[in-house]
Amino acid sequence: MTPIARLSVVALDCPDPTALARFYTDLTGCPVDAGEQDDDWVQLRAGDGATAIAFQRVPGHRPPTWPGDERAQQLHLDFEVPDLDEGERRVLEIGARKAEEQPGKTWRVYLDPAGHPFCLVLGA
Repeated sequence: MTPIARLSVVALDCPDPTALARFYTDLTGCPVDAGEQDDDWVQLRAGDGATAIAFQRVPGHRPPTWPGDERAQQLHLDFEVPDLDEGERRVLEIGARKAEEQPGKTWRVYLDPAGHPFCLVLGA
């Protein structure tokens, strides 16, 4: 079957796109795409056909609650790491917070500086 489309960008709402882009640049190593940046939108440049992550300003942004459904997360990102302890050390160093509830043994849940949940997943 021929695909209809290719996922090119995942955009996260946030109060400060530049600050959140800096966090995800530190996390992924993907630089900001200068051609895709203004006061309300910052996009990282993804390489090798990967999906880009972008950040759009929402002045009244309220972060999701995790776990729980008061303000459901609706989406989260998983990032593969070879060592969970080292990955944790590094994401905490760049501004992530570890979620209180940790439901898995091969992944860990964190909150980015704007409060979005994301996971580090043990990979090869």
